[in-house]
Amino acid sequence: MERLELIENRLRSAFAPETLRITDESHLHAGHTGAKSGGGHFSLTIVSRHFKNLTTVQRHRLIYDALKDLIPKEIHALSIHALATDEL
Repeated sequence: MERLELIENRLRSAFAPETLRITDESHLHAGHTGAKSGGGHFSLTIVSRHFKNLTTVQRHRLIYDALKDLIPKEIHALSIHALATDEL
């Protein structure tokens, strides 16, 4: 399964998001020490009811927990923008 598809499936299963955008930014980090291990650099925007009344840190922890077995082999870096549905 392709890396982006794997991440997307994992996040859809965990959070049933209304919005999910994952951008592979690995090409922007060519030559970066962490990129040499093969892990990708990704930017994530996710909107889910599961984030309601949670702090930014709590949201990020939930996302990292859902993806933890993909770090650092598949994911080297992840930029997260996580919102609850009522924050749109």
